[in-house]
Amino acid sequence: TTNRTTSLRKANHNHHQPYHLTRQSEQPKDDEMTATRNPRRKRHKLISTAASVVLVSHRMIHVPRAMALCSSSAVRSAATSASATGARRMIRVVSMPEEQWRQKAAEHSARVRNLLAPGLTDIDHPMNSGIRRQPGRDSGTSSADYFTALDPQNPVYNFLIEYYGLKGVKGPRRLARWSPDPSLLLFNEEELNASGLRVEEKEILHRHDANDSPILDSGIFLEGATEEDFGGTLHLKGAIPLEDGSGTIFSPSLFYNRFGGDDEGEGDSNSSSSKDKMKSAAPFQWYRAILTNTINSEPIFHCHGLHEWAMQYHPPGSDPPPSGKYQSHMPLRVSREVINEAVERRGISCTHVDALRFFAKAAAPLNHHGSQLERTDQLRLEQKGCVHAHMDLLKLSIRLQPFVDASLVADTLEISLRARRLDVEASPYDVRPFGFGVVPVELPEGREEYRRRQKELMQAATPIRERLLTAYEAFLDLAFDDATLIGAEHNPAAERFARAEPGGKPWRKSLIEG
Repeated sequence: TTNRTTSLRKANHNHHQPYHLTRQSEQPKDDEMTATRNPRRKRHKLISTAASVVLVSHRMIHVPRAMALCSSSAVRSAATSASATGARRMIRVVSMPEEQWRQKAAEHSARVRNLLAPGLTDIDHPMNSGIRRQPGRDSGTSSADYFTALDPQNPVYNFLIEYYGLKGVKGPRRLARWSPDPSLLLFNEEELNASGLRVEEKEILHRHDANDSPILDSGIFLEGATEEDFGGTLHLKGAIPLEDGSGTIFSPSLFYNRFGGDDEGEGDSNSSSSKDKMKSAAPFQWYRAILTNTINSEPIFHCHGLHEWAMQYHPPGSDPPPSGKYQSHMPLRVSREVINEAVERRGISCTHVDALRFFAKAAAPLNHHGSQLERTDQLRLEQKGCVHAHMDLLKLSIRLQPFVDASLVADTLEISLRARRLDVEASPYDVRPFGFGVVPVELPEGREEYRRRQKELMQAATPIRERLLTAYEAFLDLAFDDATLIGAEHNPAAERFARAEPGGKPWRKSLIEG
């Protein structure tokens, strides 16, 4: 099914025009919006017959805002509350047999465990004290039997903690949770049946009126999935267990249509409900734009990973580099003089806007793309040869959870770990005690090796990036109506207009005034 989904919905990415982000004051007038905005993919029709009808008595689909973090008891409480105001209607679901999705979930968990294994801490590590206190855990249980926290000292795996917030035991478990591919909702019935799936109609309870598009009132139904699966095998966020215990629905549109608001405000772009939905949609549009522009970019192969060296740049008389603290537990494999010479040789050609904030201040004038950049510069600078752009594919796939094919999350994890390995092996740190090699970019032969591996990474990452862009496009089609997407495109979040400079603050604390 995954392969057919990719081939069926693969976009003609080379024909996509690069995205440009402008502030609200610079936006075209309302009558120009439709003509000027980037066209969205035409919605696919879901061909369906009512194979069966199941009554879901007093079970909510109107999910409260706090649903993503609530407990099973809160789920039941919200369902009771929703039953008082909701109305029943039929929605289409793609049903996946329990045996099929559980097998996929087990395979995904095993793959994630295999990828993370070298970076997982031992059960005796203080970060795993919560696991040791759990009932049923005996002293003979090894960390291979379940997930432990990532090692904050491991230079390859600690970036998952520092960059992407996968902290403690919950971080690896989040990656290991399985989720179905929502683009199955865009397949016709014949294709689904060939994969052992079927299209059904179920009666659900929902506060809002039915949407104009059938695919906005649809979901993936996992047969036999119950609240006991949440937080472990499946994601709690977005999960809608049916009261009769027959399974659980995952639906992008029903989750993002959970916002309240007066009924009279429905469809009004100024209503609180509409604004909430636009606020939810805007970040996904931003990441889609990043993916689109990166795919259409020209690769750069002369940066040689010197962003890590720029973080340690410390010429005589300058302030100590503040970013040196991030890998302070690792010794340098070269002298300070060699680091300075490598940075000064031809300057720095780093296109990754996020990296500039971690440069030493003294390295700012040596960056060929500017000593100060804005967040919107990412749309023109991000390029498909960038090692850190490959690492960020994991971040972008996590953003879609649980409405993304779990196999794609695992693919982005694998490519990001490969990219991070090259990143640290080409750094000035001595990572050999952790079992990693050295790419001496301070020497001609090291720079040649870096370029070779950089090109190999780009070739491996390109199809994953294209699949991720397709996943974003499918998600936006499935989660939001046209009015919401148009409004969100013309009302980007304030943090999209922020400034980065060496030693600077995070984006949301460096907003550009005006």
